[in-house]
Amino acid sequence: MIVRIHHAQITIPKGEEEAARTFYCGVLQLREIPKPESLLARGGFWIEIGDQQVHIGTEDGVDRFITKAHIAYEVEDITTVRQRLEEQNITIVDAVPIPGYDRFEFRDPFGNRVECIQPVPL
Repeated sequence: MIVRIHHAQITIPKGEEEAARTFYCGVLQLREIPKPESLLARGGFWIEIGDQQVHIGTEDGVDRFITKAHIAYEVEDITTVRQRLEEQNITIVDAVPIPGYDRFEFRDPFGNRVECIQPVPL
């Protein structure tokens, strides 16, 4: 029935698209892809990672700093990603260990919880 995840959506406050592009397309180096014309008026933007998408929508009145909900990005070099985030003054939180993975968490500039994870040889 379900064959794969098509996309995940996170949200940012309304009007913060440029700041979000700076973070997601600049700092994290993710590629923005076009949104369908019919959705442009809703704000936000979409990014692509491999053949998967993350939709960055807009909504106000959400305290993103209190939720455990998150998106996890598998990375090729977790040390480099961590250093890049620290250079941008992003606070890194060590995650609870999972055998076979190196991982950490952080909050994006809007409070969304994000995990970076890399498989390690056992």
